[in-house]
Parts: sequence; structure tokens; C-alpha cells
Amino acid sequence: MNTNFFNQIQALDFTGVLQLNISKGAENNLIVSVLLNNEQCGDSAKNLIPPLTFNATPQDFDEGFFEQITTPIQTVSGVMVDMEKFLKQMEIVKQQSAMEKEKTEKSKKEKEAKDKKFKDGMAKADELEKEGKFREAWMKVPDITEFPEKADEIRKRKTALSAKFDTPNLFGAMEETTPEPPKTEEVTADYPIDETDEEETEY
Repeated sequence: MNTNFFNQIQALDFTGVLQLNISKGAENNLIVSVLLNNEQCGDSAKNLIPPLTFNATPQDFDEGFFEQITTPIQTVSGVMVDMEKFLKQMEIVKQQSAMEKEKTEKSKKEKEAKDKKFKDGMAKADELEKEGKFREAWMKVPDITEFPEKADEIRKRKTALSAKFDTPNLFGAMEETTPEPPKTEEVTADYPIDETDEEETEY
């Protein structure tokens, strides 16, 4: 006897394992439960999907069983496939979120370390300035290439310090040049002495 049963099962569009439970009911009826299970779907909500249950005569099942289960099975199959896709997408989102969080934390730590380095450099410059070591203080001011975002602040600080250590040097240079004129006076004072001329005339 050719029932064509399995060919019709094959024709159903579903993903997973189709479970059929058949038991005998009252008055020669059959009770058939159809449950689709997709092990690939990791969402536990799939367990809330109830089985399709039919109570009918064998003749009714022969005539309309597949018409009754085709649409619901395809719907349940699609729902579970979508649930799995959703879970996978959520997993990707979580991973990307964790990566972004890690990136944010890393950049935050790098910024904090950079800010600390800048503040330490400026504090050291202030300390040296108080000690009157303006040139050394100027050297301790952070470099603009390393902290371009604070370029204006660095320029102002360096300018203020260079003005302090340049001014004494100008005075020092003036003091060094002032002793030179008396030497020329001494040289010119030697010229009027005519002792050598007198000696020559005696001979």
C-alpha cells in the first residue's frame, strides 16, 4: 500500500526535527501531536511553543492532515530560525559593545596618563621657576609636538620663562662690553711719551 506519507513530509518546508506522537483516543479516533524542535536555536523561549494536537478519525487524517499542519509547521520553523538569527546578532552586538567599551577605557587611560604627564611637567617648571632656575624651568615645560591640543598654554608658559632668563643675559652682555673703552684710553695715553725719540736724538 502506497500512502505517500513520507513524500509529503519531505515536501514540508521546515528546519529541525519533526516529532509525531500518535495515540489512540475514544471512538476509534487518533490523537496526533506534532512538535517541531530546532536544536540549533539557543533561545529557551522555543520551549514555550506548544505542539499541534489533532483529534480525528484516521480517514480525516488521511484526507486533510498535511493541509492542517503545513502552514503552522512552516510558521514555527521560521520563528525558531529567526530567533536563532536574532541571538547570533545579539551576540555580535555584545562582542562589538565589549570591544568598544575596551577601546573607550583604553583611550581614557591613555588620556589620563597624558594629562598627568603634562601636569607633572608644568608643576616641575613652576617649582624650578620659584627657585629662580628659569632656563631649567623652560626645559621642563612639555613639548608642543607631544601636546598639540595645549599649544597656546605651552607657548605662553615658555615665552614667560624665556623673558625671565633672557633679560639678565642682556645686562650681563652690556657689563662685559663696558670694560673695553678704558683699554683704548690707556693705549692712547702711551702715545705722548717721547722717550724713544729723545734717545734717538742723543745718538
